[in-house]
Amino acid sequence: MKESLKYLELLKNNNNRDWFNDHKDLFIQAQSNIEEFAEALLQELNMHDLIETPSGKKSLQRIYRDTRFSNNKTPYKINWAGSFTRATKLRRGGYYFHIEPGNSFIGGGFWAPNPQDLKRIRDEIAFDATPLRKILKSKSFVSTFGELLGEQIKTAPKGFDINNEAIDLLRFKQFLIMKKFTDKEVLDPSFVKQASQTFKNMRPFFDYMSDILTTDINGIALE
Repeated sequence: MKESLKYLELLKNNNNRDWFNDHKDLFIQAQSNIEEFAEALLQELNMHDLIETPSGKKSLQRIYRDTRFSNNKTPYKINWAGSFTRATKLRRGGYYFHIEPGNSFIGGGFWAPNPQDLKRIRDEIAFDATPLRKILKSKSFVSTFGELLGEQIKTAPKGFDINNEAIDLLRFKQFLIMKKFTDKEVLDPSFVKQASQTFKNMRPFFDYMSDILTTDINGIALE
């Protein structure tokens, strides 16, 4: 992992195609290390969840940036990242890792829920926010993630009362959770297990959301 972080520092200072191509051997080795990390993390994940991502290598995002609609025309990302998909439609929520010098984190949640899912989540929260608040205030959640993150609207969602006691939760458009790690923590041999435990600590939140999104307002399983 040390070589993979070092490579990102070099790439940040030489973010151009000529340097990248001239040092392709460094990229291949650095990426290979991340593939090994991702594979080890996948094996850990499958001990406490069911993941459909077939391999650590398949979890990785490409290092090449899409610059078509960006003012930043540098061709390469300066981080390693990957995501794991939970298996079957009954398991909702996604796992994500981001490795970058000075900015590494383990995250997860619901980045862009479709309108139907967002409405279903808000309906449940408006009806009774107590179960969700209990999860968000639990010792495990607070000590690992701190608080719920994600983009919010400024007023009340359409069709919901701005005076609802759960308006603070109803305003969320995204439901994200994240734990940051220092470079020292990332380089520690126990990082794979720490990352896996972080993912495991997301489970009460994911289980709550999965139950909502796979049943109707009356708790009947959706087709």
